[in-house]
Amino acid sequence: MKFKGYLLADNFLKGKNMARSEAVKQMSKLTILLPGGIIPPAILARVSDLLERFEFGLYVSTAQNLRLVNIAEEDLAAIKEELAAAGASFKGPGLFPMAKVCIGATSCNLGIVDTIEISRKIAERFGDRTNVKPKFKIAVSGCPAACSGAMLADIGVVATRAGFDLYVGGKGGPRPAAGKRIKKGSDLAGVLDTIESLVDFHQQNTGKKQRFAKLIEADNFPFSFI
Repeated sequence: MKFKGYLLADNFLKGKNMARSEAVKQMSKLTILLPGGIIPPAILARVSDLLERFEFGLYVSTAQNLRLVNIAEEDLAAIKEELAAAGASFKGPGLFPMAKVCIGATSCNLGIVDTIEISRKIAERFGDRTNVKPKFKIAVSGCPAACSGAMLADIGVVATRAGFDLYVGGKGGPRPAAGKRIKKGSDLAGVLDTIESLVDFHQQNTGKKQRFAKLIEADNFPFSFI
């Protein structure tokens, strides 16, 4: 059985008259940043309005952002301007990565902490940084189930009844690796300080881009595994 949602997705991703061809490669894309995976109503309404006037596809990325795909190059500037007026921010080089989160205690009976508030604290602490070298990722899980993939993130924060455990060096890809724990039972202030130390280390020891899975093997890595 083919779910109706897939039929709708086919139309949005391909465009009404767009074949999968070289033309697709020449189209533009635009990623709207969604802190905590939350879509503000004003942005959702503006996207819906733009879909009535322009032809493009929608995709919710694994990083919990909203990606507009297959945009005609001549439409990109107008679409971006209208979204910015609605309060949207966009993915771009040098920005500090937003934390991927599970829904946390606000809507999950397993949740121990408000993960969205933690992601907000991370953004407040580091969001003004510029020229941040890629390509590390951060994830926050509201309980040890780690539904946000914190164990597969470069920096993973996992809430427990005893505080926060912090992992580093997780990744997916063809050679996946689980993160290694460097902090156990920390408070939030300690988590933020540790993230700062890790990000500074990444910035100082990375050329163009680097995952933490390689950096944690360096002799000067500033933490021990526990």
